Amino acid sequence: MFRRATGLLARPIISSARARTRPFSTDLPATETGDSNFIEAWKKVIPNIDPPKTPISFMKPRPATPSSIPSKLTVNFVLPYASELASKEVDMIIIPATTGHMGVLPGHVATIAELKPGVMSVHEGNDTTKYFVSSGFAFIHANSFADVIAVEAVPLDHIDQSLVQKGLAEFTQKLSSASTDLEKAEAQIGVDVHSALNAALTG
Repeated sequence: MFRRATGLLARPIISSARARTRPFSTDLPATETGDSNFIEAWKKVIPNIDPPKTPISFMKPRPATPSSIPSKLTVNFVLPYASELASKEVDMIIIPATTGHMGVLPGHVATIAELKPGVMSVHEGNDTTKYFVSSGFAFIHANSFADVIAVEAVPLDHIDQSLVQKGLAEFTQKLSSASTDLEKAEAQIGVDVHSALNAALTG
C-alpha cells in the first residue's frame, strides 16, 4: 500500500497542470487599435507643434541686484482677477504682515511675508494710496522689487463704513450664538475681517 502511494506521488503532474492553465492576457496577440489614417496624419503634424510653455516662459527675467541701493522700489500688486500695480516705482510700501506692519524701502533684505487682513499703503512722493487686503503673501527681493499677491483687495476709499459696522455686529452676534466649531470658526473670521476693516476706516 505504501509502495503504491509512493508511486502515485512520484507521477509527473506537469502535463495535467499545463492542461488546466489558462493563458494570460500577455500571452495573447495584441490587437491593433486606433485609426491608421489618424496616426499617419498625426505623425505629419508632430514636427510642427511647439513644445508646451510653462509659466516661466511668460515672465520677464529679473534684473540683477544693483551694486548700489536704487532710489525707488518697484512694486507688482496683483489679485487673482486683476493687476493693481505693474512695475510701479514707489518710495515705500507698508504691508500688514502676520508678524506686524512692515515697511519696505528700496534695498530691503529679501523676505517672504504672509499677509493678514489690514491696510497696505503705497507711498509715492506726497501721495499715499491705501488698499484693504484680506490675505496673501508679499515677496521682497534683494534687487528692490516687491511682489504683493492678495486674495482680495479694494481701495480704502471704496469701502462703506456703515456696512462694515453692520457686518461686524452681525458676525459678533453669530459668534455668541454659534453652537458648533465650524460655526464658531466662520463667525470668528467674519469678526476679525470686519474689525480690521473698521480699524482701517476709523484709525
